[in-house]
Amino acid sequence: MNEQVIQKLKILTESAKYDVSCASSGTVRRNSRKDGLGNTVGGWGICHSFSEDGRCISLLKIMLTNYCIYDCAYCINRVSNDIPRATLSVSELVDLTIEFYRRNYIEGLFLSSGVVRNPDYTMERLVRVAKDLREVHRFNGYIHLKSIPGASEELVRQAGRYADRLSVNLEIPTEKNLKLLAPEKDHQSVYKPMLYIQQGALESAEERKKHRHAPRFAPAGQSTQMIVGATSETDRDILNVSSALYQRPTMKRVYYSGYISVNTYDKRLPALKQPPLVRENRLYQADWLLRFYQFRVDELVDDASPDLDLEVDPKLAWALRHPEFFPVNILTADYEALLRVPGIGVRSARLIVLSRRFSRIGLYDLKRMGAVVKKARYFITCHELPDKTILDLGPAGVRKLLLPRPVRKTDDRQLSFDFQD
Repeated sequence: MNEQVIQKLKILTESAKYDVSCASSGTVRRNSRKDGLGNTVGGWGICHSFSEDGRCISLLKIMLTNYCIYDCAYCINRVSNDIPRATLSVSELVDLTIEFYRRNYIEGLFLSSGVVRNPDYTMERLVRVAKDLREVHRFNGYIHLKSIPGASEELVRQAGRYADRLSVNLEIPTEKNLKLLAPEKDHQSVYKPMLYIQQGALESAEERKKHRHAPRFAPAGQSTQMIVGATSETDRDILNVSSALYQRPTMKRVYYSGYISVNTYDKRLPALKQPPLVRENRLYQADWLLRFYQFRVDELVDDASPDLDLEVDPKLAWALRHPEFFPVNILTADYEALLRVPGIGVRSARLIVLSRRFSRIGLYDLKRMGAVVKKARYFITCHELPDKTILDLGPAGVRKLLLPRPVRKTDDRQLSFDFQD
């Protein structure tokens, strides 16, 4: 690897670090050829993600180029910024990926790019990288490509033939605020590629029902990312967008990225001294409840409380607002009711339903099933739990018990939407 490529590598990996939508999960690509290279089934990895079965996977997370024709206020790579720029040729990036794989640094590639010339020109180069890896080098590792907003349907469909996952970043949840910070962009240019990916995946699934060995289209589905804190949307606004996106059959993940102040000179941006990491974490927890715990957005946030509670997780916050739902009898409650209990997760709820048919469940059993008894005990009844429940202690009393230490004053830097004049 020559010095020039190493310098480009440093610049382009640094530019790619702000994109968090790079979880490599939901796919298996077995190496069944003698001349094949790589295997998603189971290095100096630049990015670590986790597979569906919990394994840590190292990805080369890099941009093809950090030159960009757009001037988005929140982006470090905006055209008006005076930063080091670099561009890798298709062959340089392919060789770099193969060399890193041979050295056991990585197991896959996460590739994005700034937009140069126009969306189709950039997308065509991304597709060529994936195509060369698959067809020339027989690379069977994981590939995640960022589809360029505004790219043509033909190019997006080509990308789906070679990538395991495709994603298009929504960035700002509402069209109004996107236009404020990125006047050259609109949501339509994002939703169209999302639709192309969805159509390609569904058509591929139907084809594979008829022909077992028909090629797969983006088998790990698609994802997107929204920036949190750069604009004035409430958590309710953000979660409503996420909920609508999850109605699409191929949308696997919505990622939330706390706004990092990289362009402090731009007066359209909020004056945050640090990213809103607590809020970001609460959004991920709420997202989990929407996807796996059968919660609705209006149960987590509403007109009276449009933002999530930063002191407690969203599930506990809901339980404290609805004491009438509790206590839940773990020996008779259905699966859906068990999912509402703080401290009881999907796995432990399933184990409770299965186990209680054979024996009475006690405190020790709950702990073995993975339930957080310290939290759950105030919301359930069990023959080994004589403690007072939320009906006896009241929501304020339970909240105080679960937050035994005085809560530090909330950091205004994580909550402020004080935009500069």
